[in-house]
Amino acid sequence: MLIAAYIILAIALMQLLTAIINIVFWQRLGNKESEQSDLVSILIPARNEQNNIGRLLKSIQNISYKNIEVIVYNDLSTDNTESIISGFTKSDNRIKIINGTELPFGWLGKNHACYNLAKEAKGEYLCFIDADVNISGNLLENALDKFKKQNLSLMSIFPKQIMNSKGEKATVPIMNYILLTLLPLVFVRCSPFVSHAAANGQFMLFKASDYLKLNPHEKFKGSAVEDIMVARYFKKNKKRVSCLLGDERLTCNMYNNAKESVNGFAKNFFMFFGNSAMLAFVFSIVTILGIIPLIYTNVNYAFAYLIVVVFTRILVSLASNQSVINNIIYMPIQLYFLMRITIRAFAARHRNYLNWKGRNVYAIKD
Repeated sequence: MLIAAYIILAIALMQLLTAIINIVFWQRLGNKESEQSDLVSILIPARNEQNNIGRLLKSIQNISYKNIEVIVYNDLSTDNTESIISGFTKSDNRIKIINGTELPFGWLGKNHACYNLAKEAKGEYLCFIDADVNISGNLLENALDKFKKQNLSLMSIFPKQIMNSKGEKATVPIMNYILLTLLPLVFVRCSPFVSHAAANGQFMLFKASDYLKLNPHEKFKGSAVEDIMVARYFKKNKKRVSCLLGDERLTCNMYNNAKESVNGFAKNFFMFFGNSAMLAFVFSIVTILGIIPLIYTNVNYAFAYLIVVVFTRILVSLASNQSVINNIIYMPIQLYFLMRITIRAFAARHRNYLNWKGRNVYAIKD
């Protein structure tokens, strides 16, 4: 029991150290005047996004960067997504719609949409944005400025997550906690190791020439976690990659409730751990139940562990632009939902089935 207590304390301290590194070496996008004139293709895959797509397109129309083309791939939507997009195309000639076709064998929906969007794009830079994201202000020119200064091929930004319901507050912060306690984001750009790669498909900015050369969405056409796979693929091919945390100019409302969050996070849960089910299991067990061996070993160890965990959550909340108070209050219930996400992920892998937007994301194995 004593050895287990020492191991749990060591893991907690390593997570704290990682969170500290992410604060000290915070990869800030910056917010300053920046003259950029390159054509940027903003590419949006959309399937049944009637509640989001109009808001996103309106936000894009209001950004300060004007040399853009906007292409939306309507992926066989059965709601009003197509008509909403078409309304924008009539009033803004920069916006174009592509109506999708049935998926070819071996493809997952989002990857097929992104692949077809890239084929239609004319920009020197390709910016893939999910339909549930909002962009504002001068974010795009600041992103391009940093992109060029760091000689990148791919930049991914984690949007600030908008959480309105209690279910969202109990689930959405879990993924930021995992990411920012396991990987110093500065390593994504500075480390030569492919394992030090991360990306978020909600915002991925590519140099078009590198994208077309490597053709990543076709390469990982059957992957439900194509964003992380693409980042690793680019690093493997000696392309410079960066992953940043966003601010108020890039926001996302991913899910509406806890049920959606559990299902959504379960489909990419293992990739946070290098696609290792064992590492994912160990992380969850230690995070959820780690305090129990400490209580039985030495109550002072348990108290020290709680201090480390709470301080780690404070740092992660600050880095993620999330409410510190909410994440402390919701900590016990977040642990409960971490357990549910873990179980859901293992069940989906065992059954080779997880329904996402009417399609099985396990239909094609990675």
